[in-house]
Formats: sequence, C-alpha cells, structure tokens
Amino acid sequence: MPASFQSVAPASSLVVGEGEDLLESNGIDKEEVQRLLEQTLSGADDGELFFEQTQSESLVFDNGRLKSSAFDTGQGFGMRAIAGEMAGYAHSGEMDMAAIRRAAEAVRSVADGYGGVMSGPPPLANHKLYEGFNPVDDMGLGAKIALLEEINAYARDKDPRVRQVTASLSGNWRRVGILRADGNWVEDIRPQVRINVSVVVGEGSRQEAGSHGFGGRQHYEFYLKANGLEGGWQNAADEAIRQALINLNAIDAPAGELDIVLGPGWPGVLLHEAVGHGLEGDFNRRKSSAFSELMGQQVAAKGVTVVDDGTIGSKRGSLNIDDEGTPTQRTTLIEDGILVGYMQDRQNGRLMGGGSTGNGRRQSYAHLPMPRMTNTIMESGDHDPEEILKSVKNGLYAVNFGGGQVDITSGKFVFSCTEAYLIEDGKVGAPVKGATLIGNGPAAMKRISMIGNDMKLDTGVGTCGKQGQGVPVGVGQPTLRLDGITVGGTKT
Repeated sequence: MPASFQSVAPASSLVVGEGEDLLESNGIDKEEVQRLLEQTLSGADDGELFFEQTQSESLVFDNGRLKSSAFDTGQGFGMRAIAGEMAGYAHSGEMDMAAIRRAAEAVRSVADGYGGVMSGPPPLANHKLYEGFNPVDDMGLGAKIALLEEINAYARDKDPRVRQVTASLSGNWRRVGILRADGNWVEDIRPQVRINVSVVVGEGSRQEAGSHGFGGRQHYEFYLKANGLEGGWQNAADEAIRQALINLNAIDAPAGELDIVLGPGWPGVLLHEAVGHGLEGDFNRRKSSAFSELMGQQVAAKGVTVVDDGTIGSKRGSLNIDDEGTPTQRTTLIEDGILVGYMQDRQNGRLMGGGSTGNGRRQSYAHLPMPRMTNTIMESGDHDPEEILKSVKNGLYAVNFGGGQVDITSGKFVFSCTEAYLIEDGKVGAPVKGATLIGNGPAAMKRISMIGNDMKLDTGVGTCGKQGQGVPVGVGQPTLRLDGITVGGTKT
C-alpha cells in the first residue's frame, strides 16, 4: 500500500467522547431508555437509538465584503427498528424521554409478529483517526473575518486580471452516540473544516473562473500554515488563479472518441460516481446496479485495484465508527480487475449473507443510514506519469472535473472537465474548454490501459449525494490512461 494512504495504526481502546455522554447531558437515564428500546425492538432483526449534537459555522467573503456569516447548533435522535427488508424510523429534535417514548410507539409496529432474532452489537473500534475537538472554537470571529480579508487582498494583488474573489471557510462539530437494545453504547466526536477560494479573471469581455479548496478532520491552523496541506491558503489562491488564467486562454474542445489521460487525485471523482455507487450494497441487493451479480468476475482491466478506506487519519471521509456504531475499515472492492466486495451497512450486509463493512452512514439523526462510500481510491500501478502521456499520440489530458451525472442501473455517466488539455504527439498541448466525458462506468474500467505510480488523494472537498442525503467523502487515484472514451466538445 503506498505510504500516502497508510491506514492509522490501531489504538488501545474504544473511541468515545470525553466527559458526559449524550444521554446524561440531556437528563436521560441510560438504563430507562435502554429498557424501552429493548421492549420496542423485541422480535426485530436489528435497530438502535442514534443521538446527535452539532455545531457548525460558515463565513463567505465575496466582492470585497463579508457576504454571510452563519452559526448553527442542533441536536436530536432517531430510533430505528428493522424486520427483514422493512425498516421503521422515527426522529425528533427534542432530546427527552417523552419524545423517545413517542418514537418507540411509532416504530414498534414494524416488528410486531415478525419473530426475528436481534443481531449482535458491532465490534469495538480499536482506532482513533482524529481528535475530539471543536473547530468552531479554533479562532475568534474577528480572526476568521481578517483571514478572509487577507485572502481577498492577496488574490487581487496577485494578478491584475482578477475581477472577483470569493473566499469561504466552514467548520463543523458533530457528536454522535449509538445505543442498542442490549445496552451497548458507543460515542464519537467528529470535527470537520473546509477552506475554499474561487476567482473570476477577465480580459476584455471574456471571463473565466477557477477554484481550489482543502480541508478535513484537523484544526483550521493545520490547513492555513505554509507547511500544511497544499501549502496553506496562499496556495489555494494561487491555484484558483492559475486554473482561471488557463481557462482564459483555452480553445474549444474537440468532440469524438479519444484516448484520455486522467490526472491523479480529484479526477477520482469519476471513479467515485461511475463505479463507487454501483458497488454499494443496497443497489446490488436490489439488483439495480450495473455490477449486480458480477461478484468474482472481471469488471475492470487487469491491474485495477479499488478500495474504500474509512481509516485514513484525519481525512474528510474517514470515521472512527460509522453511523451504526461499526468501526470503519479498508474494504477491497475490485482486485486486479476482479469484483471482490461491496460496501455494506448492517441491514444490507445481513440480507446478502454477510456483515457490515463499516459503511452505514446518514446525513443526520433525521435520516436512515444506508451504504455509503468513505474514501474511495484506485491504487497505484507501475507506470511513470510522463510515460503515460508520451504513449498518447492524440488525446485529452483531464486534470480537474466539475459536476457530473451517473445512472446507477445502466452505469452511464457524463462528466464536465474544468481543466483539460490536448495531447499532441505525446506532449501536453493547448488548454481546452467545454470538454465532457461520456461513457459507461463498467465499460470505462475495462478501457484502462496504463496505471500511474503516483496515487494522490484529493484535498478534502468532496460531498456525496445519495437519495437526498449528503455526507463528506474522499477520492483518490493515480494518473490513468483510458482508451477510446467519447468526448463531447464545443469545437465545430
């Protein structure tokens, strides 16, 4: 495994929050609520009480002024009962016994007369991937506003063509606790921060945009100092300006079938969307994925190994435990081109004859958990990136992506490139604008002909949407060559 994404060595004890747990801090008697939960889930296959407290902040500096500043706190719980493929769920923002009793009445009917046997608790977590601090308390409001003003001034002074600067930062603190009918209780405190710089540059009537950001489960300071991730906020501003200026001189992208070279890091978002969602357990249990019933078969080119790893220290998609209390793990999904695993939560893993892989995630207490990715990565190969570029006579070098759409059942995808270049006789040529990659996820995986030795993780900006829920995720990949991919361009 490349050193850049080594999993953190196990710690010695269960990951829990410090001080009072979530029940005690709200005046809830743990023994009383556990007895109620035991009665409610009698005859069910599984279930739990999920408790949550949150604090979050967001500041946006735009067009030379503080455009918005928000601070929010919240708390609540969700109670779930599972009987076979059915799930009953009730939630409330009121954290007291009266609300919990009402929730119990609402979900109890799911298991009435079912006669299931309650699943055992998940194993104890033996790793601690981040500290349990609150990033909202890292800096005072004045210092945060001053930082955004400094970013704005720096970017505007960097190049006279910069016409607009938007700098933002956000911090989130999430404390969760999970109680099971047998009294098993686990708790986790999850910090998260993100810093982003976007610019618009112009010459005459033409304008183009660029953006760069980074973050993860660290203190703000870690990402702001010059020797931190991506070289600090100055690097974020420099990168946003660089991208915008490149696009300012870009020519129209060609259309047709081309050989594609994908850059390392964030281009792994294509892997996440076109392949990762199709390997989540719920889609495969319902046979609605393009990868359904292909376990053990060749689904990608030889040499392609894809993993989902929720145990990478302090990364955006990492978790000590998932939202069902299961410790996260490193799950191999595709090995040397062969489909070997799916990402599972407890319910889908049990129904498919296995167990959870620590991928049961939910946006908040108001949402049911489901199989979700954490940090989804294609491992390095043995080709030098320059060798890969030199192997392409005429093609496209895609370095950065924006939005995209994927149909899980068919595997068809459309992705827009925000930074791309022509490849001419093995050399990187002119930048192009308006390029989109069009294809089919499983088919594209079989068109991978060269895998670079430069696997890189994204900088910590990903949020994944599924069935109306958004959760933070990470992606990563090395430089890749894909043969014969359809490019939708703007060149006539």
